[in-house]
Amino acid sequence: MSKKYESTLLNGISRRKFIKYSSLAVGSGILASCTGGGTSSTGDEDLGENPIKVGVMYSTTGSIAIVEKSLQDATFLALEQINTNTGPWEGNGEGINGRKIQKVVVNPNSDWDLYNQMSKRLIDEDKVVCVLGCYTSASRKSVLPVFEEKDSLLYYPVYYEGNECSSNVFYTGAAPNQQITDSIPYCKENFGPKGFFVGSDYIYPKESNRIAKAELEKIGGKVVGDEYSPLGTTEFITIINKIKQAKPDFVLSNLVGDSIPAFYRQYKDAGLTSDKVPIMAYPTTEEEIQAMGSEYAAGHYTSFNYFQTVDTPENAAFVEQFKAKFGDSRVTNGVMEAAYIQTFFMAQAMQKVLKEGGELNTETIREATRGQEFQAPQGLVKVDPDNYHAYLYSRIGKWQEDGQAEIVFATPAAVQPIAWSQTLYPGRVCTRPVPDTRESPIKETGKTLQVKYLEKT
Repeated sequence: MSKKYESTLLNGISRRKFIKYSSLAVGSGILASCTGGGTSSTGDEDLGENPIKVGVMYSTTGSIAIVEKSLQDATFLALEQINTNTGPWEGNGEGINGRKIQKVVVNPNSDWDLYNQMSKRLIDEDKVVCVLGCYTSASRKSVLPVFEEKDSLLYYPVYYEGNECSSNVFYTGAAPNQQITDSIPYCKENFGPKGFFVGSDYIYPKESNRIAKAELEKIGGKVVGDEYSPLGTTEFITIINKIKQAKPDFVLSNLVGDSIPAFYRQYKDAGLTSDKVPIMAYPTTEEEIQAMGSEYAAGHYTSFNYFQTVDTPENAAFVEQFKAKFGDSRVTNGVMEAAYIQTFFMAQAMQKVLKEGGELNTETIREATRGQEFQAPQGLVKVDPDNYHAYLYSRIGKWQEDGQAEIVFATPAAVQPIAWSQTLYPGRVCTRPVPDTRESPIKETGKTLQVKYLEKT
């Protein structure tokens, strides 16, 4: 490791934390950037001349690794398919106009400071053209100033609280109107008007619950409890006792990471059952259910854009290809699918730039990503050219004894993303000019925005 990089890291984090991270990174089997070289040790094939360097920044250790590792796996699968002209990339030739993608992999160990430091390293020293990564909103907020200051691109694949619109981020996970807007009315109509909200103690759960509370109150419901626990907490008896005392009709969970299995297990062990007080969750996916044991999730619900049980030919192929690479015991999930989708958005944009004789840089890739469409496992999706979020399906799944979801609600097509919660900020939209001038895109229309679906072209 260079003295320069060691100094840069230790200015941002404690030496104790850095030593802890270094040992974890080596143990993870990934040659993270702090070990020198910056490329992955995951068996890349011969990349030929002039490969395209792309950063991959997901935590494979720490409290968020339970799901974030699956995002990395899906990204690796997509990059392999692009480089070998297989999967959805079949027929496009190997790589991007003959140039293969070299993944530069780092492991931030679920530490927000490390995301910031590693994004700087990827951009300044490894000279990647863009980065695929981050999971929590805390990690995204940590790196956002870096990408904006250096005018680099982050493809961010996770559902989030919205109320953000950056020229340097493509948001390929759900905006609030693609996850919260349909799930709250579903809860009131099917379970009752009283909700008890829980979440991990950082920006995404708090902001999402604030939006959900406004949505519930707008339709005549009521929040009878609102509790948060530190990220990584695995002790929930106090909160569960408060739930019992409040007697809600349902619980809305925005717990993340290792807290999810612990909460569901203790919830059932305390005598709270899905037929009496069901949980509606946003972060709970097939990954966490496999970790906790499906019997603890059966009968509860998740609002998401994708489930492994989505019935499309593209999803059947995706599940088969993922299991062939990573093992039959593995499951697919919504954030993993978003990570897979955005890798193809990126590749298609790069292909467009090179076919038109351009150079790959932030400006050209940004403009080429706008409006990209992809026949995803969840269905046809698209990057909104105005606000850089993705058209995605809205679905609700009821978890079964086998750990898979019965889809009980689905929109007829992908929903147009709205970056700003219309319940909290009615009429506020994000619209960027062509080409993007990086000026403030926020506009107050004064109009109630209507739900729009993606039309096939």
